[in-house]
Amino acid sequence: MAFRQCPRRLWLEVHQPALREYSPATEAKFAVGDLVGELARHLYDPDDNGVLVKVMEEGPDAGVARTEALLDKRVPIFEAGFQAAGARAFIDILRPIKKSGQRSWELIEVKSSTSLKGNHRDDVAIQAYVAQQAHLNLSAVKVAHIDTGFIYKGQNHYGGLLREVDLTHEALSRYDEISRWVRSAQEIVAAEDMPFILTGVQCRSPHPCGFIKYCRTQEEPVAHSVDLLPRVQGELRRWIQTHQIRELSEVPDEILTPIQLRVKKCTLSNTCFFDRSGAKSDVLSYSEPHAFLDFEAVQLAVPIWPGTHAYQMFPFQFSLHVRRPDGGLDHHEFMDISGAEPSRAFAEALVRACPDTGAIFVWNASFELARLGALAKQFEDLKLALTQIQDRIVDLLKIVEMRYYHPEQRGSWKLKRVLPTLSSALNHDHLDGVKDGYMAVLAYVEAIQPETSSERRGQIQQELFTYCRLDSLALVTILNAMVNNIETELLVSSSIP
Repeated sequence: MAFRQCPRRLWLEVHQPALREYSPATEAKFAVGDLVGELARHLYDPDDNGVLVKVMEEGPDAGVARTEALLDKRVPIFEAGFQAAGARAFIDILRPIKKSGQRSWELIEVKSSTSLKGNHRDDVAIQAYVAQQAHLNLSAVKVAHIDTGFIYKGQNHYGGLLREVDLTHEALSRYDEISRWVRSAQEIVAAEDMPFILTGVQCRSPHPCGFIKYCRTQEEPVAHSVDLLPRVQGELRRWIQTHQIRELSEVPDEILTPIQLRVKKCTLSNTCFFDRSGAKSDVLSYSEPHAFLDFEAVQLAVPIWPGTHAYQMFPFQFSLHVRRPDGGLDHHEFMDISGAEPSRAFAEALVRACPDTGAIFVWNASFELARLGALAKQFEDLKLALTQIQDRIVDLLKIVEMRYYHPEQRGSWKLKRVLPTLSSALNHDHLDGVKDGYMAVLAYVEAIQPETSSERRGQIQQELFTYCRLDSLALVTILNAMVNNIETELLVSSSIP
């Protein structure tokens, strides 16, 4: 699968694995996958007769040998290993079945996603190919993914959480195709030198590659990378790929959107765009008192609270700054890491904290608006108050995106990118522990575990409070900059569209 994404990735996975670096977001996805995989073993082996092949402890060769020894026992095998025809595969779940009176096996690959993806089809086809080449009598090939329609009833009853998709005919009919992949992959691995492949869209699809930072160091540096362009898709993506463009200055202006053109011009001229009058007019059009709100929420692939479903969003924390008439700030915050379902307590605290009038500024309002809408639907007695809050939400991101751009944002309007260009005092990188949303989710999940010590839970609570407080205070800082004259390190040019 690494070869299918990029031959260079395969070569590095084999020859230089230490160069791999994963982001917190990718690490979080791995953790979810491990959790779903563990649950799947219980669902497919309720009598606990199966055997887990611990590949990471035993090593791949021992894992393959152990699998072969287990086949005669006719028990479920988890992480079953097979090696044949120049490839090796480890299968999530292998179950003994009888079909037409003959003993055979069912292969099940478990995914933590909510639907079947194209790369899942390739994955099980490769596994089926290797298993068959190892002379396994395979009669069923399936992918099991999360079913978001599943409602957890409690008492650890998770039957129905996984939905199976039968890919038997498709997977077993791709013999010639997979054999070509294996031969090509073997050639890549056998090569003494790393293949030369420019970084591009393949570095992020179907998964972010852990070698992207290293690969960029191997390329001739460019003054201004085309990667700085935001929202590259459709015709522009095809043009960049076809012409193998890496330098931003080589992209024609006429195929760029107004925002992309602004990024290009600001980057090449090393100037900051700031429509002062427009930004001030936008902000002052909203009624006071101005409030500044940030949410943190968690999605659980495996629901833990009765009556909830997989990947349902649960807000567990907020930070709210409210500007007083004298210009000072009042601060309100809430967090629930008790382990109870936090939605009700969150909603009640938010209603108490929010002022009755005035605009409530957030960053990227779609998230907060969706959460408020869900809470209003969930709690009828709070619906009116939550809807009134929802009606006063203002997306500060849209104002900034229209009126401001600094080259140090590097094509992004994420809060962490915009804030340092307007304030040297506030910076997420200076935080201890939790520094971004993914880390906040991981911290929350750790905090609600029964085995987490009270000392560690207290540390997590402080890190989460500090992080969320910084986000809402960042909104205050950015709005102040939009309204007041600001001094940037670069020349401010209002001539750039």
